[in-house]
Order: sequence, then C-alpha cells, then structure tokens
Amino acid sequence: MMDRHCQPSSRRQFLKTAAVTCSGLFLPRAVTAFAASETLKIGYLPITDATPLLVAHGLGYFSEEGLIVEKPVMVRSWEILSESFLAGKFNLTHMLFPIPMWMRYKQKIPVKVLAWDHTNGSAITVRGDSNIYSFKDLGGKQIAVPYWYSMHNLLLQMGIRSHGLTPVIQPQSAKLEKNEVNLFILPPPDMPTALLGNKIDGYIVADPFNALAEIKFNARIMRFSGDIWKNHPCCVIVAQEDFINKNKTMVQKAMNALVRAQDWCIRNPGETAHLLSRDGEGYLPFPKEVLARVFENPKPDQVVHPDWNVARIGFQPFPFPSATQFIIDRMKQTLVEGDTLFLKDLDTGKAAADLVDDTYVSKALDEMGGLKRFCNCDITKPYTREETVEIN
Repeated sequence: MMDRHCQPSSRRQFLKTAAVTCSGLFLPRAVTAFAASETLKIGYLPITDATPLLVAHGLGYFSEEGLIVEKPVMVRSWEILSESFLAGKFNLTHMLFPIPMWMRYKQKIPVKVLAWDHTNGSAITVRGDSNIYSFKDLGGKQIAVPYWYSMHNLLLQMGIRSHGLTPVIQPQSAKLEKNEVNLFILPPPDMPTALLGNKIDGYIVADPFNALAEIKFNARIMRFSGDIWKNHPCCVIVAQEDFINKNKTMVQKAMNALVRAQDWCIRNPGETAHLLSRDGEGYLPFPKEVLARVFENPKPDQVVHPDWNVARIGFQPFPFPSATQFIIDRMKQTLVEGDTLFLKDLDTGKAAADLVDDTYVSKALDEMGGLKRFCNCDITKPYTREETVEIN
C-alpha cells in the first residue's frame, strides 16, 4: 500500500475540580495563566524521543543562549507528563504529535506545536520465539500501544487494516477472534517486562524500549516505524500559547538551542548515546550499550525499504505541513477510546495551519543555514515535501 499526501498537593483541588477524563488521560480543562518567565522548565519521558531537549541541556546550549533552565524532570507516562504540562509544572516539553491536536480541538486548550523533536524512532517489537513476522500475523494477538492519540496507534492500525484485520479495544480477558487485534494502553517502561512475562504478544513504542528488549530479552523487531512512513514525525516540541506570547524571546532562544542540539546529534551518534546513558549524564536510565543500538542505523535485513536509507531515529526540526495534514486525516480513521466527533468536524488544512507555529524554528534554521543541514530537500521548495507511506 502506498499513500502520498502533499500533582503536588498544592494543585490537588485545582486538578480535581477542573479535570476531564478521556482515553486514560486526566487533564485540567482550565490551564495555568503564565506570567513572563525567567526559567525554562522541561519535562520528558525516558525515551529517545526526548533527545534534543536533553542534549541541549547537557551540552549547555540553553545556557549559551542566556536561558536559565532547571534540570529536566523525567516522568513515567504520557498521562503524568500531559497533566504536569497543562498545570504549569513544565513550560516546554515533547509530546506525541496527535496529543496536542486532541488538547487543542477536543479540550479547547490552547497549545501549539513549535517544531519536530525527531523523526522515526519507534518500532513494533515481538518475542523472539513468536511466529509474528508481519502485520498479517497479528490476528488474534494482544498488542500494547503507549497512547491512543499517538503515531504508534495510527501506524499500527494502518498496518492491521491493510491485511484485512480488525483493531478492537476490549479487556484482554475477552474473547478475541482470529481476524481481530486487541489494542490497549501500557506505559512504555512496562512494555518489555510484559512481553517477557507473556502478558502481551507485542508492542509498538519509542526506543529505547525496543532496543532494550532486543538486547536483554531476545525480542525481535517486526517493523520499524520509519520503514512504514518515511522520516515521519513522532514527538514534537510543544508549549502553551499564553506562555509563548508572553515569552517570545525566550521561546526563540530555546528553539535556537534545540535546532543546534539536533544538528549535533546527527553528527555525533555515539556521543549522543553516551551523554544520555547512565554511563554519561544519566538522563535516561539505560546503559550506553542499549542507547547505542538506537543511534545505529538498522541492518538492511531488518527493513522492507532499505532504499529509503532512513535512520532508526533521525533529527529534522521543521514541521512539514503535509505531515500534519496526513496525521489529522489518518486520526479520523483511527480507533481510540472516547469521543472522536471533534475529529470529523476538523477542516484538515485549517487545523494544520492553526495547530503549528513554525515561526521560531524557521528563524533558528535560517541562522543554521537552512534545512540542507538536516535533510535532502528540494532546494526550490525546501519547506515542502511529499509524504511516503508503504505498508507492505
């Protein structure tokens, strides 16, 4: 198939009275009103999706921009990160691309996507002794996803449906037909041990939880996400609109540091793995051996499209509108828990332009010499691209 498309106690009462529950995410409907800030506060999950934020801190790029920045705070789940971000504990973070879409248009929370944090970086992982080698083998299986509004859920369901299978959301104890694939949310840190304990048949998630299972548990990569959608976005840099409007200079400086960090990661994969690891600065609770696997390119026999020449995880900060439009269109077809009527009413083009503010990243890229440092772009149209998706 080819598709081308051009809480601390002080906040307890606030969160209790102003929260909504949807798809397992507990979010305040009223968000923090920001004053002009002097301190950058970053939250992240222990996944390599957070790499630019962590590298920019570890190498002192934020400080070199004149920013005061607290040490980034690691949390365990998307629920906790989202709740903390909306309550004002963090003013800059990475987030799965479809989450800010859900926040802005379902929950009416004014968040903005400022840049891509990375490209690719995820995989479908199964036990090494399983008979699962492709999407067609997932019938009757239990597969974990990190969140309903995620690239993982979107890509997984595209693959499932392309082979005539039906994604369902039901208790794991319920009867599952041979042509059905049961999906459920599991925090990324819990996935490898659940796979090892035969509690699930597989999972799709960001690294290094795929690399960890490969190295420590003899698991096998069924498919890399970047081998399905070429150089796709996954996590994006987000901030609340009120914070952006009151701290424009600060946001620009932060973006300068993040673009510089992505450039450094491309050119220093081994050093990136060391810096992030517990053998280095300890931002991620993994040994360098595991992280080094992430920053190596996949072997040709692990991929369906070796001619794409995509990295296991890549770095390119510009948020191409064609990708945003593709995500919005595909999420309209993706099974999730909760009310999805808001998606049907979204005008894809208008929403894509409204959700993303590429002003700051574009300026940072211009100062770095443009996108040519990050990708092989059409020099006549450097900020447009054609999306390439092939399921097979």
